[in-house]
Amino acid sequence: MTTQQYFAGTGRRKTSVARVRIYPGAQEVVVNGRTLEDALPRILLQEMALRPLNVLGQFGKFGVQAKVEGGGVSGWAGAISHGIARALVQFDENLKPQLRRHGLLTRDSRMKERKKYGLKRARKAAQYTKR
Repeated sequence: MTTQQYFAGTGRRKTSVARVRIYPGAQEVVVNGRTLEDALPRILLQEMALRPLNVLGQFGKFGVQAKVEGGGVSGWAGAISHGIARALVQFDENLKPQLRRHGLLTRDSRMKERKKYGLKRARKAAQYTKR
């Protein structure tokens, strides 16, 4: 799979970063050297990761190779999705409006909020007692 021409995209979600390559014509999906089913055990996450291909009706027409670092499986799925969308735009610029319409090119900026001093967690404070 590595000798073919590919299109690359970088996707991010939470603290996960995915470096994604799509290969036209190939069909296998590899995440960190494992199959998609092994890397993302839940079917919902698998569908989320491949959503850009499903939206365009291109499922099975591209092989996907992704290297993902940081975060957990939920962040991985979002990062892979973002990376595939960016790689598809590099493959064909005319796909950009359709991907943008479904919100697949927008980086999901939601992150875990940091813990503040004086509090138990990011927002949870000690219980207030009046008497």
